[in-house]
Amino acid sequence: MILNTSDDEVIKQAKTYAKRNRTSLSSLVEKYFQSLAEKSQFDLTPTVRALSGILKGKTDKEIKDARFLYLKEKYLND
Repeated sequence: MILNTSDDEVIKQAKTYAKRNRTSLSSLVEKYFQSLAEKSQFDLTPTVRALSGILKGKTDKEIKDARFLYLKEKYLND
């Protein structure tokens, strides 16, 4: 396998990691590619996709306040 990177240190670290874990660099790369393929099998549902990031940028207090108001309306409003 030919690795093409501008950072030789990355290859050195990868080889060291592989040696420590008693495996080959090729095997590490193969396992990485397999993990990518497995991740793509777990596509998000439309509902999860719609909700993804909905709270991004909100503070903990804002989230707690919104939750409190939601629960208050749900359980205390007639």
